[in-house]
Amino acid sequence: MKFATTLRLAAIAAAAFVLQPAQADEGPLLVRVRALNLHSANKDSTGLGLSINNKTFPEVDFSYFFAPNIAAELILTYPQKQTLYSNGAEIGSLKHLPPTLTLQYHFIPNGTVRPYVGAGVNYTNFSSVNFAPAVQTALHPGIKHSSWGAAWQIGADVAIAKNTYLNFDVKKVSLGTTVYSSGVSAGKFKVDPTLASVGLGWRF
Repeated sequence: MKFATTLRLAAIAAAAFVLQPAQADEGPLLVRVRALNLHSANKDSTGLGLSINNKTFPEVDFSYFFAPNIAAELILTYPQKQTLYSNGAEIGSLKHLPPTLTLQYHFIPNGTVRPYVGAGVNYTNFSSVNFAPAVQTALHPGIKHSSWGAAWQIGADVAIAKNTYLNFDVKKVSLGTTVYSSGVSAGKFKVDPTLASVGLGWRF
């Protein structure tokens, strides 16, 4: 009898730890700083074997909670420079700025571990597009400078201190551009990256 009572009390205590209530002073704004790894799918229909390098860089995001389970997240970074390759040979470089906005559902908003899923839209602006002189002379290449695409994510915030969280996040983004030669479309180059990140967040 005592053992059963003790077991029930232990189960209640464990549940209370996992589903502990949020701090009374926890506000609707969550700011995260993360290290993000971009891994490109490098899908090319031009026949040139186009690809860009993978890289890791910092990003900042802001989440606003409209309700305990519902938040909007805006992901920001500075323009990222990428090397452009054709069949493994470097042919130029470009920069891209990819802000992303997602709407998230948080499954356990008051727990120690707070998993979530999200979906939204990505806008990418391509700039500082430069090609090697030989490529420029032979193909007169160019690209479309803007891209709109869907974004999906899954992640979790883990409470490590008052209003402070360790964050893990993975996104898949539809991102690509049209490639031109002498002003005529030569095909599509799709980056379609997987974005894996880890960082810290603070709730205000």
